[in-house]
Amino acid sequence: MLQNENINSQVEDNSQPNDDDEISLIDLFAVLWKRKWMIIGITVAAMVAVVVYSVISLMLPPEKSYMPNEYTVSSTMLIREDDSSSGINLGGASSMASLLGISIPSGGSNTSSLILYLIKSDIFLDAIVKQFDIINKYEIEKSPIANGRDTVRELVTAEFDSGTGVLKLSCTSTDVQFAFDVVNFTVEWITTKLEELGIDNDEISKENLEKNLDSAWKEIQKLTYDLKKLTSEIAEGRKLRTTDTTLEQYKIEMELEAQKTVYAQLKSQLEMLEIQMQTDTPTFQVLEYPSIPDRKSGPSRGKLCIIVSFAAFFISVFLAFLINAIENIKKDPVAMAKLKGEKKSK
Repeated sequence: MLQNENINSQVEDNSQPNDDDEISLIDLFAVLWKRKWMIIGITVAAMVAVVVYSVISLMLPPEKSYMPNEYTVSSTMLIREDDSSSGINLGGASSMASLLGISIPSGGSNTSSLILYLIKSDIFLDAIVKQFDIINKYEIEKSPIANGRDTVRELVTAEFDSGTGVLKLSCTSTDVQFAFDVVNFTVEWITTKLEELGIDNDEISKENLEKNLDSAWKEIQKLTYDLKKLTSEIAEGRKLRTTDTTLEQYKIEMELEAQKTVYAQLKSQLEMLEIQMQTDTPTFQVLEYPSIPDRKSGPSRGKLCIIVSFAAFFISVFLAFLINAIENIKKDPVAMAKLKGEKKSK
């Protein structure tokens, strides 16, 4: 019985909270108040240091500054995606046109994906490197081709908003005129490349229709002349009306009717396409050409000062508690004995 009572008393003693292990807000505040000048000193020193650092970086010229001003030049373009054909549908006339040697335009492309691909392609990167002498400008010595392309990738960025269909091209550099020239060159390069690739299906379709229409008209004139000539020769007796001449005349008449059908279809389709082009937005249209900004885009020195100041404050608070904890350990004989014992055991 006595043993059980001793065990119960020990359990009750262990279940009671130990006041020494509790940390009160007053104790925390006391530590901070005791080290207030250290906290204030570290915070103010960090604030002054980062302000001086920022001011000096602002006063130095861009090529010597360790944190120079950066400027971002942008240009926006509107892209009308066209994943289907450009609206050209001649039905049965397309097969007839193929037999007669006339091509009917078709197909489409995802213009935004193509532009984003071109911006990252080696042919574009090499064009920028060559145009602006990137290798010498950034003093690239090791792997000039690869590092030159990497430099351009960091300079030129492209963002596409699928909701609005707007593509934004940007270049960030400490040299605002250089950034402007790069964006301007990029816009012109993309425009030229898209024209070479024939991305604007409506324009390509119109050109092809006009060419095919002219070709069909010339063929009609030729067949009409051949038919008239053959008829005259038969009427004047220069050619006998035989089976061969009859078949030849019939063949010319059939080809003439076919060409007239194709010509009528092409003419109708060209008129429909011209009406459509008047109402549709162009596949690629520059909304905003690049302009030289009068305000820097970075770095944010004010934000840097705030971040450093808060970081210094929290570090000084942590340091205050660390110093207080070390002092408490030094004042505790049991803790010191444990530390000495650990050292001896080693």
